[in-house]
Formats: sequence, C-alpha cells, structure tokens
Amino acid sequence: MKKIILVSFILISFLSYSQDWDFEKPNYKKIEKNIKNKKSNLFYESLMNRFQNADSTMTLEEKRHLYYGYTFDENYSPYSRSDYGDSLRVVLQKEKLDSLDLIKVVNFTDKMLLDNPFDLNAINYQLYSLEQMGDKTTFNKKVTQLRIIVDALMSSGNGKSKKEAFYVIYTSHEYDLLSILGFQFGGSQSLIEHYDYLTLAKNEAKLEGLYFDVSPCLNSMSKMLKE
Repeated sequence: MKKIILVSFILISFLSYSQDWDFEKPNYKKIEKNIKNKKSNLFYESLMNRFQNADSTMTLEEKRHLYYGYTFDENYSPYSRSDYGDSLRVVLQKEKLDSLDLIKVVNFTDKMLLDNPFDLNAINYQLYSLEQMGDKTTFNKKVTQLRIIVDALMSSGNGKSKKEAFYVIYTSHEYDLLSILGFQFGGSQSLIEHYDYLTLAKNEAKLEGLYFDVSPCLNSMSKMLKE
C-alpha cells in the first residue's frame, strides 16, 4: 500500500533536482509582521482561507507567508501526533482497499488536516483514495494544495549546504521532499546546530546528503520544555 501511495508524490513532482532554481531563505521576523496586517494580502487568516479553498492564483510570496507563517499560529505543534493516525494505519495495513476503506481514509485524513493543514502524508493518502473513488474535483483541489506547500518548500533552498538548506516547519517534510525530488533516504540523520542532515542513497546527482533548517521545530520544543 505504501509503495502505491508514494507514486502520487512522484506523479505531481514538477521539478528535477538536476535543474537549478531560484530560492531565498524565509525571513521569519518579516513574515510574522506581514501576516498580522489585516489590510494586506498577506494577512494570515486570508491566506489560510485561500489555501483551504485551493486558490491556484496564490503568488509565491503568499505561499511562503502561508507556510512559514503557520509557525506563529497558536495551533502550530511540530511534534504532536493526530489521534486519527492510528485509525488510518489500521486501514492502510490492508492488502487492498475497498470503497468503504477509501472513504475511511479520506475521513481520517480530513480530521488529521484539521490539526495540521500541511500534513503532506495525509494529503498524499487522500490523493490516492480520491483518484480511486473517481472524485476528480476534490482530487484536483488537493493537488493544488499540495503544490502550494511544495512551492513554498522548494523556494527556500536546494539543500546542498547549510547556507542553501531547505527550510521546513515539520521534520516529516524533510522525508517528503526526498520523495518529491526522487531521492531515497540513506539511513542516517544528524542534527548539526539548527540543521537536520539526511544522508542519501546512491543517486544520479551524486549527492551524499541534504540539509534542512528546522529552527521553528527546535524553538517549539524549547518552549514546551520551559512550560
């Protein structure tokens, strides 16, 4: 089941790692200020509403403020786990999913996305189920939401060094990016300052590993320990 669902990530991947692209690390202080301005197109509540409605006209700046701005939301909890995750795993353990199972997957992941609207695994499972169910309208909506998130992630770096690190607000997004870029995890993860470094399995790009800035995750953990 997992192997089948991973295909969804690859199918919507629109950027080969062998290509160069423009990127800029997020300025969290600037983002925090911008998303509080109710008169701005970057006001966070407006951005989230547009995301939930799968607005494909969002600019890259808006996508970046949506994704990285979520770290300032009171519901941001990078190390929490949804109670519906266990229920979802039970369904996914089946060799083959029937129509009722597919509905359960969509329902469980909908609940998970209420806790974390940027859960790429949940969206990916939905893509598989919705495609099997023939729900093209909702499928296309989820593809748009996934692209919004991935666009923001890909705009932050290329992962080749600390200075060019990808910026993520969830450590799970590190592994999601590996799949999207066509890489396989090499088996070793290490925390270097505020960067996660993941080794890669042998690949055509001849990269040994990728760097990910996880500052929001570490800040959140530090805050929890102080409470």
